[in-house]
Amino acid sequence: MVKFAACQYAIELFEDWDSYAVHLEGLAREAAEAGAELLLLPEYAAMTLTGLLPEPQRGDLHGSMAGMQPLIPRWLALCEGIARRHGVWFCPGSAPVLDPDGLYRNRAFLFGPGGLLGWQDKLIMTRFEREQWKVAAGKEGLRIFETPLGVLGILICYDNEFPMLARRLAEMGADLILAPSCTDTEAGAHRVRIGAQARALENQTAVLVSSTAGRALWSPSVDENFGRAALYVPADYGMSPNGVHAESPEIFTSKSLWLQGEIDLAQVRRLRREGQVALFRDWPEQFHV
Repeated sequence: MVKFAACQYAIELFEDWDSYAVHLEGLAREAAEAGAELLLLPEYAAMTLTGLLPEPQRGDLHGSMAGMQPLIPRWLALCEGIARRHGVWFCPGSAPVLDPDGLYRNRAFLFGPGGLLGWQDKLIMTRFEREQWKVAAGKEGLRIFETPLGVLGILICYDNEFPMLARRLAEMGADLILAPSCTDTEAGAHRVRIGAQARALENQTAVLVSSTAGRALWSPSVDENFGRAALYVPADYGMSPNGVHAESPEIFTSKSLWLQGEIDLAQVRRLRREGQVALFRDWPEQFHV
């Protein structure tokens, strides 16, 4: 049984490092003290760091992304410390990271009680990322992370809307897909929801979503946010009939809220062998019609 906490995360303004660190530590402590073993924050949660920049720079789309780069190592150290102190598996969401090739990539990190497990880049970029922000697609493919909780994979936001990515993770053995998300319209939030539910159905796996939700009008990149935290599962034996294991009640919030619960991943895995349907097994048949 995995005890999870997915955050419906409000991008708040913190203008000094200590205030931000207290915020993130307190948020994680709240979930850990309630029993969570796995904590998930959303895509671009690290954009909160741009609040530490001078006001003209944090209000500039490209300037804020460049200005936050010196803060990322400190952020990673903070996140690693949180995972170690609380003995949890912690995905603090993603950040735009400047790579040695001069390109920015949308990168999500995963920490465990023993430190950094690794990272996953977003593979398919939205129009905003491609055309305005100039964030590049990841080039190292998909990864899985073997943990005592189960085998985890990460698909960042838009990547959940492409079936073959989740299929690849399922074939690699992923029991649970982490889906950090950031969408600026209700339509975008629903696209992620529909995609995540479809991926859970098709692959007979679970998908855990964390989203940004709230206004940060001081930020040109994450100014408007809509989304729910949720856990989606196959609609099958022992699971919720509608495939919604847990979900935030509202699509918008001005305060960060945890969605907490537990899921038996062994039971999810059994559905691939003993479910009412055999979607994972029968997947290849659609290509021979």
